[in-house]
Amino acid sequence: MTARLSVNINKVATIRNARGGNLPDLIQVAKDCERFGAQGITVHPRPDERHIRYQDVYDLKKIVTTEFNIEGYPSERFMQLVLDIEPTQVTLVPDPPEALTSNAGWDTIRNKGFLTDIIGQLKAKGIRTSIFVDANPEMIVHAKETGTDRVELYTESYAAHYLADREAAIADFVVAAQEAKRQNIGLNAGHDLSLVNLRYFQEQIPNLLEVSIGHALICDALYLGLQETIRQYLQQLQ
Repeated sequence: MTARLSVNINKVATIRNARGGNLPDLIQVAKDCERFGAQGITVHPRPDERHIRYQDVYDLKKIVTTEFNIEGYPSERFMQLVLDIEPTQVTLVPDPPEALTSNAGWDTIRNKGFLTDIIGQLKAKGIRTSIFVDANPEMIVHAKETGTDRVELYTESYAAHYLADREAAIADFVVAAQEAKRQNIGLNAGHDLSLVNLRYFQEQIPNLLEVSIGHALICDALYLGLQETIRQYLQQLQ
């Protein structure tokens, strides 16, 4: 089984917002990502709308033909958005409003009741759910008890230590993936995955369903072009 590639287009919105106007055209980039082979589009709207704006999400809903994944902290405003949009998947991330980027997974023990309620609301609308977690088997066991369909492994530590010792870097993720399989829960991954480290991760995590990649992919596209970049990422996943 080959993991699917969902392209996070937040960075495209960041560039657009830096100058105002509509360059680059976020909607056209999403269309191009799909045309070039990406199997999903991911966005992470934050309360200050510093990259993806809430209106962008509505605009994207009209044109995304692959899987549409919306990430974010389940605030009241966020929940109103996703329940209205009804994307393919909602990935719940424990980001405080001031966070620069995602930097930790959920404590699924402490937040079990809260997450169970949120996931119930999403599943009532037929939306697939995923919980962002660290590579900790205990967190996956308790994530299963919330009723979520999947967990997304937070891969920053793997990426940070990959060049020094890739076997040590992947070890906790292998254990976490094995627990996800035991719990019969789907497995996604994301954060700092790149052309440098993606193939090895995919090879060592055979039950991986989906990766969400944004920052590194958009950076690579500055040198390689978007079409060639997506081709190379898909190649790493095969």
